[in-house]
Amino acid sequence: MHADLPWSWRCRERTLTLGPRPLVMGILNVTPDSFSDGGRYADHDAAVARGLELARAGADVVDIGGESTRPGSAAAPEAEELRRVAPVVEKLSRALAAQDWPGGAPLISVDTRKAGVAAAALEAGAAIVNDVSALRDDPRLLEIVRAAGAGVVLMHMRGTPLDMQLAPHYEDVLGEVAAFLRERVALLSAAGLDPETMVVDPGFGFGKTLENNLQLLARLAALRDACQRPVLIGVSRKMFLGRLTGRETGGRLAASLACAAYAVRRGASVVRVHDVAETVDVLRVFAALQAAEGMGAG
Repeated sequence: MHADLPWSWRCRERTLTLGPRPLVMGILNVTPDSFSDGGRYADHDAAVARGLELARAGADVVDIGGESTRPGSAAAPEAEELRRVAPVVEKLSRALAAQDWPGGAPLISVDTRKAGVAAAALEAGAAIVNDVSALRDDPRLLEIVRAAGAGVVLMHMRGTPLDMQLAPHYEDVLGEVAAFLRERVALLSAAGLDPETMVVDPGFGFGKTLENNLQLLARLAALRDACQRPVLIGVSRKMFLGRLTGRETGGRLAASLACAAYAVRRGASVVRVHDVAETVDVLRVFAALQAAEGMGAG
């Protein structure tokens, strides 16, 4: 596939076109301990209200996560993750379906490594599974995603959330991340998963140093071309932006927006963010500037 052509991302009954406009995935953490907004939306009704707010702000996808994967975090029990996630997916799915949305309602994604949570979320109305383990941690997850025809985000992570930032090291970060994701796409395709359901994520902050993150951002097009699948980036409010700016988590909006615009310029098709309205505005202006640039100086 030529890199300049739009990509297709099949997510159950919907097929999303990725390009030239990037998609915005809004983050909805229903956890007590996520690094940025843990606890704010642990109540189911508060979470649904926040999901609707993200949708109205312009999110193409609302990504619901019930397990923190911040550095140093341990896995949540499946029963607890189910309790956090499934009712929110069901209620938000109904609420989105009850409203009119130009071009169709925003889709719901579930951010999980567990087959039981993914199955419940898909049954409740989700269309995408966003798995930080790239369908490695739970062998049952492949068949659940395949049978549902769900979209899937395959992320690179060195180690586990508990130990991934202890001493990450690469000889060639782009080559190693690209090789891992390319292999996952090939193996899952051979196992019966439609390649058009897959998007790849280099996993910023997941077993990466500051320099690793910057190198990957600068070479997203090469990663996309190596994997022959569209790229999702998730850098919103992350620790490496704090190291660059000296700001705490809540003060990293400007840095997150700069990264989103730069990543789209370098080849990203989906940006996963906390601050949807601001990101939509920045990408809209950025697209207009790119169009004007293409018109030349006349």
